[in-house]
Amino acid sequence: MLEVLDQIEREALSALDKVQDEESLQHWKVVHLGRSSPLMTTFDRLGGLPKEERPAIGRRANEVKRVLETSCNTREESLRQVFLLRTLRSEKLDVTLPGRWLTQGRLHPTTQTLRQIYRIFGDMGFQVYRSREVEIDEYNFELLNIPAHHPARDMWDTFHTTTAGVALRPHTSPGQIHVMREYAPEPIRVILPGMCYRYEQVSARKETQFNQVEGLAVGNEITMGDLKGTLSDFARRMFDHNVRIRFRASHFPFTEPSAEMDIECFLCGGVGCRVCQGSGWLEILGCGMVHPTVLRNGGYDPRKSMGFAFGLGPERITMLRHHIEDIRYFWANDMRFLEQF
Repeated sequence: MLEVLDQIEREALSALDKVQDEESLQHWKVVHLGRSSPLMTTFDRLGGLPKEERPAIGRRANEVKRVLETSCNTREESLRQVFLLRTLRSEKLDVTLPGRWLTQGRLHPTTQTLRQIYRIFGDMGFQVYRSREVEIDEYNFELLNIPAHHPARDMWDTFHTTTAGVALRPHTSPGQIHVMREYAPEPIRVILPGMCYRYEQVSARKETQFNQVEGLAVGNEITMGDLKGTLSDFARRMFDHNVRIRFRASHFPFTEPSAEMDIECFLCGGVGCRVCQGSGWLEILGCGMVHPTVLRNGGYDPRKSMGFAFGLGPERITMLRHHIEDIRYFWANDMRFLEQF
């Protein structure tokens, strides 16, 4: 049996010397190291040999296996180096060719609009104030004059968390209470940008998540005329000096009186489309004079202080500025859309 193993080793090594490519090497592995190879069948026959011969034959068989495996690995590496050298010689690289330009990232269209909004209100004396996106019910509704079980809560389709009384904010208005309590009784003029979340039916003009920019001004002599003048000036700076705007009476629990401001729909020129729902106008913000209850909850005396507030939608403004027909494009991550900006 030992002579047979010596013969197996010689024949296998001799065959390995003739291997010139990867395919032949794989065939060699099957023939000489596969389960049906003469070497591997030797291990199966060990049990039938005399007990005194088994140790020597077993050791020799393992030694032959190690030699063949080591030789195979060496041959495999040699073939890989030969293939690499051949490839380098045949596939020449022209280093004088111009390289490929790397695609440079750009700001998201909503981010561009937000920065323009910051600049406009910054010129008017407003400061940016950040508030959290996960809020307790007290700040989301109670302190904004929306008590529990009040029907006005149906206006905000809120995403609630597994913790009772904690939800994703459906609007940026909770930030009003935070900033008022931080600066009361001093006059304030701030904008509060951030992401909002609502469980709504997604359409060409509505999404479940969207940016909002809250505005708040509190002082001793602030009127509805100041609110309309501020927002009208904003619209002229954001769009065009001759842009058509309109204010409509509305209702919000945290403002009184309340209104909504519309911009003429640039997408259809006022004729009517699916974005403006055939009206020729697109609402971009809600506004009003801060309700006395909200002022009181924020730390101000409503007999001495007054204020106005508004909440505008950057995505809708972006749609008007760039003639975008579907708000869902902003969150689809479609490079064909984003690369246009």
